[in-house]
Amino acid sequence: MKEKVNVTGVPETMVQTLYARAKETKKQNAKIKDEIAVELVEKLDYDFSKADKDNAMTYGVIARTIVLDKMVEEYLDKHKNTIVINIACGLDTRCYRMKGKYIRWYNLDLPETMNIRKQFLIETGPIYQIAKSAMDETYTNTIHNEGEDVLVIIEGLTMYLTEIDIKKIFSIIEHAFSNVTIMVEVMSPFMVNHIKEKSIEDSCAKFTWGIKNGKELEKLIPSFSFIKEVSLVEGMKQLMPIYHVLGKIPFISHVSNKIIVLEKHI
Repeated sequence: MKEKVNVTGVPETMVQTLYARAKETKKQNAKIKDEIAVELVEKLDYDFSKADKDNAMTYGVIARTIVLDKMVEEYLDKHKNTIVINIACGLDTRCYRMKGKYIRWYNLDLPETMNIRKQFLIETGPIYQIAKSAMDETYTNTIHNEGEDVLVIIEGLTMYLTEIDIKKIFSIIEHAFSNVTIMVEVMSPFMVNHIKEKSIEDSCAKFTWGIKNGKELEKLIPSFSFIKEVSLVEGMKQLMPIYHVLGKIPFISHVSNKIIVLEKHI
């Protein structure tokens, strides 16, 4: 029997992104493999028709998954003693794709979102669930850290927040951890102003914040050092070969979402 999920606004995006990953996995020449997403979609009583038609959202999600999976895996291969904090995890399944590469993995999201996650993913150590906002400083009390490297992933969130929210999230991380690397997805201000996701435009999830690049983000949160950024064009190249050409156009690379890597050390 399928389980009904009632979500609106930003939490609804987690169902759309889950569907995008499941849809890609079922393709013959799939660029990602997320069998858990396929299983979950089959269990959900949800109208995926809008998500099915929203190709821009689907390509964006898969490109982001390709890029971030590679970046996270490379980091974990180099840092064997790492705890991972996945902020605004939704129904993300990267903790399973990276199994065995980390010490502990904490999935963090709002209580209403985590209630849905718990319906479908019964997680126990080394995978933990924290039902709190990333702007609630008490969430770090739940995280067991004995000097291990900390990797924080913030995917598909910042574009729905405000600058004040962004500063608060980074301030909490800064004060809680000594050695921390953050991989954060950002949207350009141009895209925030000009793009709507068809699959969620009926909900109250709206793009509200963007930043041009990692150097600009470093100015906003000076406690962290900008290390590098990777454009989601890199993921699009695997999905659509035309992006090998399009990616060379400065405008395309400027406006594409990016994964920015920042570090803070004592």
